[in-house]
Amino acid sequence: MILVLDSGNSRLKWGLVGPRGWLAFGAVPNAELAKLALRDWQNLSRPSRVLGVNVGGEAARVRVEGQLARWRLPVEWLTAGAAAGGVVNHYARPAQLGADRWASLVAARRRATADGLLPPPCIVVNAGTAVTVDALDADGVFRGGIILPGPRLMLQALADKTAALRVPPGNFDDFPTNTADALYTGALQAICGAIEQMRAKLRADGADVKCFLAGGAAQEIAPYLAGPVEVVDNLVLEGVLLLGSEP
Repeated sequence: MILVLDSGNSRLKWGLVGPRGWLAFGAVPNAELAKLALRDWQNLSRPSRVLGVNVGGEAARVRVEGQLARWRLPVEWLTAGAAAGGVVNHYARPAQLGADRWASLVAARRRATADGLLPPPCIVVNAGTAVTVDALDADGVFRGGIILPGPRLMLQALADKTAALRVPPGNFDDFPTNTADALYTGALQAICGAIEQMRAKLRADGADVKCFLAGGAAQEIAPYLAGPVEVVDNLVLEGVLLLGSEP
């Protein structure tokens, strides 16, 4: 069995996979990482390997590794490379691409080619504390991507810097008539607009562009995007497993 980790800015997602597929999943806020071994992993069988990506910083990495001490297993922390899983990395410096973004691109490519047909170009979105929007063309070339604040971070920034906008959470409305709804709708429309602009640029050859959407804010964003959209809860974990399985 393999334990797969996605250490993000605000939480750790994990999955345990065996010979027949995924056995368990979980997610823990970074503030509660010290509880992993005794709460979330207490009844897990000892894995043979631990694979992971980490964008949560050095402190999160150390805390996660401490929770694995009882199994005496090192974590194989993965980073982006020039090519893997049918994806070519066109980042100016490939190793500087976030490992979670790289894993998501590899997983999206696998999903796009699973039916054996000519794969479509794809937009790969990870929507969490930050939102990344990455372009993957039909040939498997990662063309580039953007990073912007997630909805909670946008709203927090406005509340912190603008006293008049410190209001309770709002709802999405096509034509907001109160400040709370105006803020929430604006945040979601900003993210959706960024996604659709990237999709339009990749659609230059006329092909439909599929959007793979993952992350804690995915369910909030998905209803307001044009199709085709596929929400994949554990896209990063899927990619980490694929990367760790390559020779």
